[in-house]
Amino acid sequence: MSEKIVIGKEEWCGLPELGLPAIKARVDSGAKTSSLHAFNIHTFEEDGKKYVHFDIHPIQDNRKIIQSCRGLVVDRRNVKSSSGAKETRHVIKTPIILGEETWDIEVTLTNRDTMGYRMLIGREAMKERVLIDPEASFCLGTRNEREVETHYNTVQPRKDGLKIMLLASNPELYSNKRLMEAGEERGHEMRFINIRQCYMNISASSPEVHYRGGELLNVDAVIPRIKPSMTFYGCAVTRQFESIGAFCLNDSVSIARSRDKLRSLQMLSSKAIPMPTTSFANSPVDTAEIIKMVGGAPLVVKLLEGTQGKGVVLAETNKAAESVINAFKSLQANILVQEFIKEAQGKDIRCFVIDGKVVGSIQREAAAGEFRANLHLGGVASTVKITPQERKIAINAAKAMGLKVAGVDIIRSKDGPKVLEINSSPGLEGIENITSKDVASMMIESIEKNLRPN
Repeated sequence: MSEKIVIGKEEWCGLPELGLPAIKARVDSGAKTSSLHAFNIHTFEEDGKKYVHFDIHPIQDNRKIIQSCRGLVVDRRNVKSSSGAKETRHVIKTPIILGEETWDIEVTLTNRDTMGYRMLIGREAMKERVLIDPEASFCLGTRNEREVETHYNTVQPRKDGLKIMLLASNPELYSNKRLMEAGEERGHEMRFINIRQCYMNISASSPEVHYRGGELLNVDAVIPRIKPSMTFYGCAVTRQFESIGAFCLNDSVSIARSRDKLRSLQMLSSKAIPMPTTSFANSPVDTAEIIKMVGGAPLVVKLLEGTQGKGVVLAETNKAAESVINAFKSLQANILVQEFIKEAQGKDIRCFVIDGKVVGSIQREAAAGEFRANLHLGGVASTVKITPQERKIAINAAKAMGLKVAGVDIIRSKDGPKVLEINSSPGLEGIENITSKDVASMMIESIEKNLRPN
């Protein structure tokens, strides 16, 4: 190339070998490597070379269009995103078309669902070839997105499509949006049902579920995503759907078990599934004894009804532990006292289990000065390779609860892996973005397998 081309902060480009004639990209000289949105990533060998197959939604905010791609793998690279998440990405080499020019670039594959663009063009792809005008956009020409859509295939409704209800509270949550999109992508009729606005006719002859003034009829399946404060009523509504013959991805009994920390720990204990030593008592006079049961401080005090790291306190001395426990008990709160696994160094592993199989796992690490690894508390997530023992424990823990879908949190201790908690409504954002797996579609596929086994 004799002259450099001038590009703006965003441009339309093409990746012809990947079957992507038009994709809108952000241009960022601050990023070293280019990246491309990808999910359902699988590697394979052909003629002694390693390739990767992946799917992509090429149009931003349009998940009804899916393009399947394959590329030659040239490397695997550890990358830390702008959000602090660490992951190992496949790197492919492929031609890029910008304006009238074409050249090869390296691109890392990652889930960019939460980003503003399906592609990012980094400085390595631009060196000695382009000049960037940071104030301009689409210097090489703009495209009509509706015309761009005609280059790709749109998902069509299936003749055997199911009528699926998503039973939750907030349609704007990432997990809920993804499940609605995934169901529609697979050709099903999806409907969001707000738990609070459901009501029931409970009768022996014809039980009914009503929503916003009308009866819900011919419901094939329900995906319960019940927030903790709605557990009692949410389980009641789920039971009513069960009574009218709808398949529930997690049934009401299993959800209730998992939400009761004490009950879930007792059930894990009955199945000899390893967990941190835990004590439970009701009377303040037992405080010293229950501290002794878990090996003394440091220890963790948990509210029985807490979730997402709320109501969890680390007591570093016996005196502090006594104060915290007695304070909670003065409020007549039910609590668990649990040994603190210091050697875990603020890390735990979230295993996502569907139908008795771990479909993805991530490691969560607590923010500085924090011992809870929850992502919404500032923790960061990264890819992790779990051991066969950890995989078995996660599967057995979900099975003990009777959950078809579960997030099983495991901590690595000096005595081996132990189960911290089991979540019946695990979030999808962390697991999908870090693993680049379409977990939402796997959940929809689970419904299909249960209702359409052949």
